[in-house]
Amino acid sequence: MGESEGGRDAQLKHTGLRPGWTTGACATAAATAAYTALLTGDFPDPVTITLPKGQTPAFALAVEELAEGRATAGVVKDAGDDPDVTHGALVRVTVRKLPPGSGVVFRAGPGVGTVTLPGLPLDVGEPAINPVPRGMIRDHIAQVAAEHRGSGDVEVTVSVDDGEEIARSTWNPRLGILGGLSILGTTGVVVPYSCSAWIDSIRRGVDVARAAGHTHVAGCTGSTSERTVVSEYGLPEIALLDMGDFAGAVLKYVRRHPVDRLTVCGGFAKLSKLAAGHLDLHSARSQVDKPFLAGLARRGGADEALAAEVAVANTGLAALQLCLTRGVPLGDLVAVAARDEALSVLRGAPVAVDVICIDRAGTVVGRSSVR
Repeated sequence: MGESEGGRDAQLKHTGLRPGWTTGACATAAATAAYTALLTGDFPDPVTITLPKGQTPAFALAVEELAEGRATAGVVKDAGDDPDVTHGALVRVTVRKLPPGSGVVFRAGPGVGTVTLPGLPLDVGEPAINPVPRGMIRDHIAQVAAEHRGSGDVEVTVSVDDGEEIARSTWNPRLGILGGLSILGTTGVVVPYSCSAWIDSIRRGVDVARAAGHTHVAGCTGSTSERTVVSEYGLPEIALLDMGDFAGAVLKYVRRHPVDRLTVCGGFAKLSKLAAGHLDLHSARSQVDKPFLAGLARRGGADEALAAEVAVANTGLAALQLCLTRGVPLGDLVAVAARDEALSVLRGAPVAVDVICIDRAGTVVGRSSVR
């Protein structure tokens, strides 16, 4: 088997499922079209954008509105074969000129939430447009400005038709994101997760890596954790298993088809679920157990006051931040507990395991030793 037959892309191809586009990609396309129209008077339709991994999808416009000093474009989200609650949602972006030196300013329009509690990758009061989509929009605004002699100083207002109603089916209200949806996506691509198809693809990924002679593989929750593992260990793509939320599927298959070493890498909150004994890390099927984290924090030296704060923190990352400010290594404690849970699932199989926890930016916030 060739090296190109393994890794994340091969897994997706093997499922036969059609990928889609994130709300962040849709907002970027709409912003690009709107700003182009604002500078030239014409909307590009379809509008092509460049995603973080180099793909260049084209999006048809569902809305085109041009007025004095502002323009609005809309894109209907296509989530592919993923059962995403935002599939079919209309993402609108209005771009308005601002005075020179203003930069790109983001606003939440109807159907896009506002952050009201700490513990998210955005400050309280900010529109719930995540950092990667913001970066994508800024980059495309700059490109349009360079092509058409614009200043690049604009207000970008993102809206989602019926977004407040759709958000009731998400975790946003519990996380303190009020008024609508979050604009999300780290790669711009929605990877479809049919449980049976994706678990089958994980098994194939292990088989391909073993057949190619790789003795160290990594189960990763997404593209950010894949980059972390490559940076830490220099693993080739064929040794990367896109496990998504299916940690149990990786562990159970590796138990029957061992490799010398398995690294598990993912977001702190997801891996705190594994540490607490959950093998399915999807938000619909398991939740971050804050009292469990409080217990770990006590083990790491937290006093009762800090443990009480951790137990009622808004998010897992908020709990982590509380501990970091007090010198309690909650990230390492979660990594060790997750490693030990993985070893218990492996039931003595000859596989050494280590765990790396990261934050949303890919910074390592916790790690275990290899055991």
